[in-house]
Amino acid sequence: MDFKGFDPTGRSTAADGTRSVKVMIAGGFGTGKTTMVRSVSDIRPLTTEETLTQASAGVDHLVGVTDKQQTTVSLDFGKIGINDELVLYLFGTPGQERFWFLWNGLFKGALGAVVLVDTRRLASSFRAIEEMERQDVPFVIALNIFPDSRDHPVEEIRDALDIPDDIPIVAFDARDRSASRDVLVALIRHLQERALALEPR
Repeated sequence: MDFKGFDPTGRSTAADGTRSVKVMIAGGFGTGKTTMVRSVSDIRPLTTEETLTQASAGVDHLVGVTDKQQTTVSLDFGKIGINDELVLYLFGTPGQERFWFLWNGLFKGALGAVVLVDTRRLASSFRAIEEMERQDVPFVIALNIFPDSRDHPVEEIRDALDIPDDIPIVAFDARDRSASRDVLVALIRHLQERALALEPR
């Protein structure tokens, strides 16, 4: 994919000619945000995972993710060069409700977002989608396919999430670097299309 000249926000270009873009990786608790950042980042990612303890019982809802042993308590951070001209800085949000107050600060300056969805627990990502709409952040939906996920038609997922037709939905495996990169490329393509649609005719 050619992203030459990609600049829907007028961001400045670095001295080496690269353009940097802030992208959020959002979604519900246990949807794979940290896994995606780890798999796709060109650098060793910064993560703020802590071990789940008995003290979080009744606070963090582990329905569908009972094997989960760690959780992000602040943010994840990674970086990936899409090509020689475009670098994405990835900021992963915490998924638990008790850390949602951090989201407002994390979203400042974000050009777009990937919302991860676990098809076994669609409701876990409702809040993330609502936040994208509230803050008017363009986004794509990334269906993280877990080993025991059932195969649902994309349009069925779109209807269940009440997602407009113009928002891309991509199925992927967050553990796979190439698949995670393809999701980010889909987001950039979506941003390009939005920018073109807003240009005066």
